[in-house]
Amino acid sequence: MGNILWFVRNLPPLINQGDRVLELGAGTGDLGKALSPHGVQVHAMDRCPPPAAWPAARSWHEADALTFNEYSSYSVVIGNLIFHHFSSTELAALGAKFKPSARLIIACEPARYRCFQLLFSFIAPLIGANDVTRHDAHVSVAAGFRREELAVALGLDPAVWDYRVSISIFGAYRLIATRRL
Repeated sequence: MGNILWFVRNLPPLINQGDRVLELGAGTGDLGKALSPHGVQVHAMDRCPPPAAWPAARSWHEADALTFNEYSSYSVVIGNLIFHHFSSTELAALGAKFKPSARLIIACEPARYRCFQLLFSFIAPLIGANDVTRHDAHVSVAAGFRREELAVALGLDPAVWDYRVSISIFGAYRLIATRRL
């Protein structure tokens, strides 16, 4: 879907001096590692332990996003393919936790359109996707977002937040939300 490259192009110019960046659902730490050479020092949070090569200078919080209590330390919250795993109620609770301190929220998620399920069904055999990957892709797209759904689900009030959503040709739903000053 090209998400990491999109983050590399879009996030660094939006970072201010003193911003602390937290990636939700960091997994293997690949996004944080890719952003580091571009001047973005990502701290991470995931339920799993940090990868062996995670830099000691950057925090890795082994925690659940819904019970994590250190959001106030971060002014930038990013997520790559994590928000579609939460229910509407959980997204509202999550937004309530990080909105008070965040000034920037950036997310890449599946775009919930049938055409992207069909596109993946077509290319899956060409890229050697197994049955589990095919199933996961279908379910993830079905759980994805359209239009302003993620911003609304997180409770981003348009009087307080400017946000824009774009959809890539490969089915990535991309949200950039900035708190108004």
